[in-house]
Amino acid sequence: YLAKEDRVYLVDKSLNISSHKVMLAVLQYQTAVMRGDFDAANELLPSIPESEYTTVARFLESQGFKEEAMAVTTDSDHKFDLALELGHIDVAHNLLDEVPEEDRDSTDTLAKWKRLSDLALKDTNLALCESASKASNDFSGLLLLYSATGNAAGMEELAKAAEEGGKTNVAFVAYLLTGNVEACADLLVATKRLPEAAFFARTYLPGRVDEIVQLWKGDLSKVSESAANALASPSENPDLFPDQDVALQVQQMFLAQRDAVSAAGVPASDYPTAKDDLDLNLIELIKARGGGVAPPAAPPTVAQAEPSSPAPVAEPVPPAPEPVVPPPAPEPVAPPIAPEPAVVPTQPEPAPVPSPAPSPPKPAAPSPAADVSMGDDDAVFEDASAFVDSVSDVPPSPPAAEAPAPAAEEPKAEDDDMADFDDDW
Repeated sequence: YLAKEDRVYLVDKSLNISSHKVMLAVLQYQTAVMRGDFDAANELLPSIPESEYTTVARFLESQGFKEEAMAVTTDSDHKFDLALELGHIDVAHNLLDEVPEEDRDSTDTLAKWKRLSDLALKDTNLALCESASKASNDFSGLLLLYSATGNAAGMEELAKAAEEGGKTNVAFVAYLLTGNVEACADLLVATKRLPEAAFFARTYLPGRVDEIVQLWKGDLSKVSESAANALASPSENPDLFPDQDVALQVQQMFLAQRDAVSAAGVPASDYPTAKDDLDLNLIELIKARGGGVAPPAAPPTVAQAEPSSPAPVAEPVPPAPEPVVPPPAPEPVAPPIAPEPAVVPTQPEPAPVPSPAPSPPKPAAPSPAADVSMGDDDAVFEDASAFVDSVSDVPPSPPAAEAPAPAAEEPKAEDDDMADFDDDW
């Protein structure tokens, strides 16, 4: 060891000489540290050249004196590592702010910002975590931070920055969390994810389904024309898109609601009640509100058809009397009882009843309000007297010889028939 040269010279068995620089002040400083005499070590430190401070600092770090090593070292990288280990995030932040402008975008500097952001998040220093994440382009960290803190403005900025930085996954999630479904669809189209864009529009933007499906068809036709033709769209296949008009109303309602709350947002304190909106079926809700008027509209058409039904029923009746006349014809043998057999068969069977319809004397006998629930070949009379009158007015052409005899007893037969008809009716 030559003190004037601060070097140690070594020689091996082959007489090869090698030398190592060993400063006496450093040796004395290390000796004082090993003895634990820090007062003597601090007195020796000024005699050590600054070029050797990093060496002294690494010696102190190896002995477990990291605080003293951070104070002594002159290497910024070494000092940054010691600051992170000791949790001095402010010191580490100041060191990164002093990095030259040309080195700010280097991989090493971005990695340091990422380490600082992780430490700041662990220390719940959210402001420093945000700035460090922005400096390191840590879009995933910012997505976690903004979603956890409910920072809508920051989430919108993150979506744009991530899209510009090529982080489309983060940008898509950020756009979706802020309700910007239009930007989500545009992002999927721009990245040629046309199938995903079509299904996304089917769910969130039904008004753009036609547009995106056409783009999908054009892109798919390059591979398979038949597969492209198999794709359906609301304009070309409306039967495959039920409630498309209702979905368009829901889209407008969603966009209006989004614009209404975009400024203030929904406070986190409203979550217990706002979470129920996630289970709403907006399609069914709109159909219940708007569609509730449509079903009542159907009954009026039926009601209108009912009043008009008597006219069609009365029209087919005139041809009926011809086949109906023969049934009472076989019963002319008993003159006084002739009308009764006609009443008995016609009462259970609605078919004979229409016979009075063609009689000219009493066309207005059936009341307009009469029930017309029977078939087309049936007719209903307003009261029993109308029925009896019609029976008595049937032309007795077949039993012409016996016609005068029952004429004298017609009032009595009419009364009997009236009573029988009332009972049967």
